[in-house]
Amino acid sequence: MPIIAVRDLRKSFGAHEVLGGISLDVHVGEKVAIIGPSGSGKSTFLRCLNGIETPSAGTIRIDSTAAQPTDGSPVRPRADTGMVFQQFHLFPHMTAHANIALAPHRVLRLPRQNASDLADALLEKVGLADKRDALPAQLSGGQQQRIAIARALAMSPRVMLFDEVTSALDPELVHEVLQVMRALADEGMTMLIVTHEMRFAEEVASRVLFMDHGTVVEDGPPAQVLRSPESPRAKAFLHSVLW
Repeated sequence: MPIIAVRDLRKSFGAHEVLGGISLDVHVGEKVAIIGPSGSGKSTFLRCLNGIETPSAGTIRIDSTAAQPTDGSPVRPRADTGMVFQQFHLFPHMTAHANIALAPHRVLRLPRQNASDLADALLEKVGLADKRDALPAQLSGGQQQRIAIARALAMSPRVMLFDEVTSALDPELVHEVLQVMRALADEGMTMLIVTHEMRFAEEVASRVLFMDHGTVVEDGPPAQVLRSPESPRAKAFLHSVLW
């Protein structure tokens, strides 16, 4: 059974259709890089998977559970998917440690000490144990993004979603964030990664999706999609970003 099953997913904002009928399966441990031009629906797709956006039609199942309510109840982000955004969204008045420990304590109801121990372990994991008591304003962009990744991991997600997490960083800070993501991939985490880092996609992803105008145009191994795409649109896009 796939851990993610999407069938005919559609999303419109008014008369504008952003997702035009996406169907795909993702299996445990897959690392799926999602590429394509701006406005092709990549971020909206991830936001639907995480429950931030409500699909206009279609179904999403994650770990055999419907990802969207069907009874009209409010949509809420899913606890079994961790999502990291382009912007860090850290609480500016809270330390790095407190930013990570908050949700496990408040949402998962972990005892305060357990949540604190988990936050310390995750700070170590992302290489920032020495920044435990630093406020976000005292951290570089790359460090803030690593804290955001640790915060998402604190909820013990089955799937991690990354939405252009390096695009707001200075070039010299990108490597430290990608290094953490590589480690997660090596550990077997199921990951969907919207990215413009083509070398990272080629080296880390087990599969690449190319999206255009709200549909998946290409879906295959990195070498096939990135080096020998079939569609003219994918060829034109990749020629512009790779050469």
